Amino acid sequence: MRFRLVCAALLATSTLACSAPEPSPVGMWDAAVTVRGFEAPFKFEVLQDGETVAGSFFDGEIRVPSTSGSFEAGKLTLTFSQYGSRIDAVLTGDRLEGKYDRGTRGAGYDFKAARAVAPPEPSGPVPSLAGEWRIPLEQASSKGESAWRLLITQNGPDVNAAIMRVDGDTGTLSGRFDNGRVVLGHFSGARPTRVEVTPQPDGSLALLEDGRNQRIAFRAEEAKARALPEPADPRKYTTVRDKKEVFRFQFPDLDGRMVSESDKRFQNKVVIVSITGSWCPNCHDEAPFLVDLYRTHRDRGLEIVALAFEEADQLKNPDRVRGFINQFGITYPVLLAGTPDEAPAKIPQAVNLTTFPATFVLGRDGLTKAVHAGYASKATGEFYRQEQMALVAEIERLLSESPFGAN
Repeated sequence: MRFRLVCAALLATSTLACSAPEPSPVGMWDAAVTVRGFEAPFKFEVLQDGETVAGSFFDGEIRVPSTSGSFEAGKLTLTFSQYGSRIDAVLTGDRLEGKYDRGTRGAGYDFKAARAVAPPEPSGPVPSLAGEWRIPLEQASSKGESAWRLLITQNGPDVNAAIMRVDGDTGTLSGRFDNGRVVLGHFSGARPTRVEVTPQPDGSLALLEDGRNQRIAFRAEEAKARALPEPADPRKYTTVRDKKEVFRFQFPDLDGRMVSESDKRFQNKVVIVSITGSWCPNCHDEAPFLVDLYRTHRDRGLEIVALAFEEADQLKNPDRVRGFINQFGITYPVLLAGTPDEAPAKIPQAVNLTTFPATFVLGRDGLTKAVHAGYASKATGEFYRQEQMALVAEIERLLSESPFGAN
């Protein structure tokens, strides 16, 4: 009798063990990467369909998806070819811990995540932070800027923001107001950022950026902000030495074929020359816009060429560049122009070429008609829409002109 009871107990235990679900990484996660001593918080999602495992970063409403993935024996691996990067993490209970491998971009980041839970109601009142703010810089930035823009949108305690600079912006910073402050974070495979925002009694905002840079922000309409220097104008920041000189380039494509402005495909065309890099997050912001512009205006005479400035390892084996091209469906030529620090020398017509991206608009005569530094992403709202509308208007104006040399 006792033998039969023991066997029954063992059988029940075995059945329970067999029916217990395997641990799964599927779901939403509250994640963070550690960079230079600070933690950048962000949302992360893992999905699974059969044997296919995928993950996504988020830049506001925009997903940044993995290009391949796997989950075996508790180990999650997600590859992001467009950034030449990879997450390797181990699932233990409701936590993921591991590394974000940046490939040829340098040392990786520590990565951790806990399963996302509904946030508690904020303690205390939630002030209105929405609007445009100015951030004065005590010392000019590396690009000579004296002020930045801070743009904030808000839905109750939930806050989104972006800091605009002449080379672009931070992407969407997201957080939730509680206990007198909001911690905003961003990581979409690049641009790890943490900004702690604390409202001050005088109506200003105290900012702590990346755990070390203390700044202050004033509402744009206030007298203090109006007295500040204006943020740099990206339409005037980069110029060309001689507007009467044809804009020239000659670099190899990914197959080693030389491509130059004198090629037949560019003759009598309106040409956008995009100074870009697959490592550059603002270039990732710009690429979908250029792809759409090329698709809708190519038949009318628009050409686009991207001059990619990459680190030396990518110039030898441009796997990340190929991932960048595939991610956005780029069909215009992408040329390997050199390393980022070589850009000013490789594009000698340009003056103050220090931003990635930078966009040169050429008329049918090959002369530079407009230059735009950086790129404002969707995170900047109306600035993003105005920038796109202005460039589209310029392209359509140039396309309407008669071909160069026509009677």
